Amino acid sequence: MDRLQSMRVFAKVVEQGSFVRAGQLLDMSNAVVTRHVADLENHLGTRLLNRTTRRLSLTETGHAYLERVVQILQEVEDAEAIASAQAKKPAGTLRIYSHVGFGQLQLAQLLPQYAGAYPDVILDVTLGDHSVDLVESGLDIGIFIDFQKFDASMIARQIAVCEVLLCASPEYVKRHGEPSVPEDVSNHVCLNFSYDQLRHYWPIASKGDGVTNIPVRSRMFSNSGDVLRHSTLAGMGIMIRPSFALGDDLATGRMVRLLPDHHLGKLSVVMVYPSRRLLSAKVRSFVDFMTERFPEPDSDPWLACKDGRHL
Repeated sequence: MDRLQSMRVFAKVVEQGSFVRAGQLLDMSNAVVTRHVADLENHLGTRLLNRTTRRLSLTETGHAYLERVVQILQEVEDAEAIASAQAKKPAGTLRIYSHVGFGQLQLAQLLPQYAGAYPDVILDVTLGDHSVDLVESGLDIGIFIDFQKFDASMIARQIAVCEVLLCASPEYVKRHGEPSVPEDVSNHVCLNFSYDQLRHYWPIASKGDGVTNIPVRSRMFSNSGDVLRHSTLAGMGIMIRPSFALGDDLATGRMVRLLPDHHLGKLSVVMVYPSRRLLSAKVRSFVDFMTERFPEPDSDPWLACKDGRHL
């Protein structure tokens, strides 16, 4: 039998001074109540209750055992109350993993809004560009770009797509001009991500045609978008960058989009979490928060630009 349930039955028998009354309150037959107490005594190897036809009394061991049982049952009740309250109200530590670029440039702006709405939630945020096992790493939720791998058993919800764009600083354009067709990119200085698939060719697509692999001449390679961005702003060359990482630079005119009728692919932004079943309130609140802020998951919300160029 369930040991904890047997403890509850034993405590209720002592409280009521009767097997029959304890059974009535617990909705159990007298035989079941008796068996619970007998199982406890057999497990402990000692008698807890002295029984006569008229009354029950605790043995010396029963007195000591009852004292601890009452404490244990109270602690269990307190723990269940805490767990139940947290299941209903967002609270505790929410551990989030995010793609580093999205985390720095988008999530960082959203987290203060979430924190203001849910003051009892403590945020623990990790950024990276590698694949990660959420469960093994003790994480509650992840924001991934679709080239990052995650466990297929996870719940995955796309929140947005972003186009990969070609851009440069106005100073670079003034000195070197703009490419008018994708093939012109080969004649420009390129600042490149250090991914094998991009080192020698950029796959540039137009809205009406297919993808063309354009040979590129790279002056810099880096795995850091920030390093490439600062070099691009300094007029060192042209770069490729996802739309979510370009909004402010384009809006303020610090960068301009090149070949506006073309892009270098589309990336999905995906929110991942372990399970829909018994989802904690803190995770559910964050899922709902992000879903509300990205209501059109199949569109690119970062393609509006205030510098006069439609992206």
